[in-house]
Amino acid sequence: MTAPRIAITAWRRELPTPLGERTALYALDPAYAAGVAAAGGTPFLVTRDAPPEEALAGMDGLIVSGGGDVAPASYGAVDEGGCEDVDLEADAWELALIGAARRRRLPTLGICRGMQLLAVAHGGTLAQGVADPSLHPAMGALQPAESLARRHPVALDDGSTLAGVLAAARLSVNTLHHQMVSDPGSLTVVGRADDGTIEAVEAPDWPALGVLWHPEKMHEPEQARLFEHLVDRARRAA
Repeated sequence: MTAPRIAITAWRRELPTPLGERTALYALDPAYAAGVAAAGGTPFLVTRDAPPEEALAGMDGLIVSGGGDVAPASYGAVDEGGCEDVDLEADAWELALIGAARRRRLPTLGICRGMQLLAVAHGGTLAQGVADPSLHPAMGALQPAESLARRHPVALDDGSTLAGVLAAARLSVNTLHHQMVSDPGSLTVVGRADDGTIEAVEAPDWPALGVLWHPEKMHEPEQARLFEHLVDRARRAA
């Protein structure tokens, strides 16, 4: 049987290369693709150069990956001045991609920015900051190794899909964000940090999950189950 095809979004940014100090490139941590492959899926990079429906043609699942902040204008808010690396064109395309996945009931996993976009796509809004900076330190406030190693606890709702996938009611996760979901819209909140931060959501009408942490950057065995669950749902849907 053909391995499920999992589309993964990439973030476009300008980076120094031999061609110039500001070369436009699509960037994606290879750990996303590695997580999909380890779970038995075939990863495919998708970019905003194709219409959303065409980008998902032939795909069995979707990961909306991390990246820059969601622009406040994308959810009808005024920029308070703390947003970083915003891209309205990327927001519009990824929101349309989520809409296309939802119409197709395509199994979807939103990670960090991806979870925030899931909320916006379901009528929600974001907070342009965090509830407790000591629990969620700003990116750049710590050395990279410390940021990757730092963990904080998250409580998952009993009976939620996510609690079943991770086989846990409470777990420790990383913090690599400086914004959060303030209103999940029609999504169901199934995980919170101790300061009340919404850490995990589920869609009630299609197979979509979102987590604020970065499972691809964690070595804890339970995090691989998120990719396994996505690939399994994609296989069954296909």
